[in-house]
Amino acid sequence: MSIKNNLFKILKNIPKNVKLVAVSKTKPDEDILEAYDAGQRIFGENKVQDLAAKQPRLPQDIRWHFIGHLQSNKVKYIANFVDMIEAVESIKLLKEINKQALKNNKTINCLLQFHIASEETKFGLDMDEAEEILKCEDFKKLENIRIAGVMGMATFTSDENLIHNEFNTLRKYYEQLKQKYFSDKEYFKEISMGMSDDYQIAIAEGSTMVRVGSAIFGARG
Repeated sequence: MSIKNNLFKILKNIPKNVKLVAVSKTKPDEDILEAYDAGQRIFGENKVQDLAAKQPRLPQDIRWHFIGHLQSNKVKYIANFVDMIEAVESIKLLKEINKQALKNNKTINCLLQFHIASEETKFGLDMDEAEEILKCEDFKKLENIRIAGVMGMATFTSDENLIHNEFNTLRKYYEQLKQKYFSDKEYFKEISMGMSDDYQIAIAEGSTMVRVGSAIFGARG
């Protein structure tokens, strides 16, 4: 199937209120343009160097999400155009994003990344660490970032019960943070969870944003 057909098939399977991030990492410009021409506008990349190279060559109304592990010293290369940084897990990184957003006279949306998987290799916060960030004085001074929600990745497994439980945990974290820290903040509304193999489970557990790559573009090149 073509990228366009893959995209339409996925869009048919997800509710209108769920955003689709087309994960274009490792993919050439032509593939991204095919998805763009089919109407897709949100794309996700996980390497700063690749994203910084692609962005000027592609349509300027693309909303780029950075979805990988981001080092503080690389924020400056994407700050002027990135729409959302999906994987934030430290106050140090938030301070740097704020600094670079201020330089570019903009506000950058961020998601707090939680560790919900049983695999140790995944990055992310636990609830205590997230609250430590949100309570600290340094965080309260950051005026050019906006915490728009949470993100997490489930264990790579065929055990659907485990995946359901992990996504359910992330939704509960979101609800706790919303109630305690963001009850009056309309922008705190995203639960980014679900990828090509498990996005339907994620949606069933309350995902508002799914990150789909291989199901759109085919296996990684």
